[in-house]
Amino acid sequence: MTNYQSEKQAVRAFHKALDAASGEALETVVQQHLAPGHLWRGYHPFGEIADVSQIATRFWAPLKQALRPMQRREDIFFAGSNHMDDCKSTWVVSMGHLMGLFDQPWLNIQPTGKMALLRYCAFYKVQDGVIAETSMYFDIPHLMVQAGQNPFGPQTAAHLVQPGPITHDGLLYDEQPKNEGRKTLAVINKMISDLGQWQSGLPLEEELALTWHDDMIWWGPEGIGASYTIERYAKQHAGPFRASFADRSGTGHIARLAEGNYGGFMGWPNFTARHTGGFMGMPATNEVGEFRVIDIYRRSGDKLAENWIFIDLLHFWKTQGVDILERATKIRPAPAS
Repeated sequence: MTNYQSEKQAVRAFHKALDAASGEALETVVQQHLAPGHLWRGYHPFGEIADVSQIATRFWAPLKQALRPMQRREDIFFAGSNHMDDCKSTWVVSMGHLMGLFDQPWLNIQPTGKMALLRYCAFYKVQDGVIAETSMYFDIPHLMVQAGQNPFGPQTAAHLVQPGPITHDGLLYDEQPKNEGRKTLAVINKMISDLGQWQSGLPLEEELALTWHDDMIWWGPEGIGASYTIERYAKQHAGPFRASFADRSGTGHIARLAEGNYGGFMGWPNFTARHTGGFMGMPATNEVGEFRVIDIYRRSGDKLAENWIFIDLLHFWKTQGVDILERATKIRPAPAS
């Protein structure tokens, strides 16, 4: 049984080289650390990129030009065997913020001349010492709000720059006890079974209490926001969300893993649902939409305590016929002095 240390080292070496590189050196870094034929999945408008050089030229180079000098502020790092392929593959997860001075436009989001943080979470599939596949979600609407270009308007929960775990122990660079990871994966699987189909028959707060602590924190994406306690999470997100959708598909993940007290999953998409009620202040479309989601969890004891969520809401709304990014960036505030 692997201890995942070599896979972690491969990702940490990539991050170190990537964070130090700029300009043409970025392409050299990605070619050295990413396998030929690498598949990169990213938040809208990037989608899938299958050319290694384009990962550098389309994503990293423009982003690092806009936020500079870029600093990686990592809050959670862990690895594990993939539950979705009978543990045949190993994945490494990194979550935190990319920070810099927002001095140049990015995706037509206008710069502020001030520091800004881009929330991110990346799942890396590591094979034979190199990264074979990446899924990286980043909260573009959260960056837009920092730049004064709110794409969504009021949200049901709180807008925050989101911290890491309250325990400050999310960076699992060293080997972890295997049994702790099994416990974490078990409670995540139970949560998916209990909550993932919206069919338990229990009142929502009782359903949540099966796998969540009462003082849980749901660190949701911009457009929805963060909620504290089961009662407020049910009121501010889970209840309104369920009321807005019907015909929810089953749950589909590409990767699901855990190590120590941390775990998570990623899908492309995780599920589909028909938008039959108002959501995020916008009217129903009666169209089926895709939800591409990354969820990261911290377990405490036998239940979940914290959850960081990345939902590609720009992609979801594009499936509903609304290009939020294009609409929001047409309104450009005056450059900051």
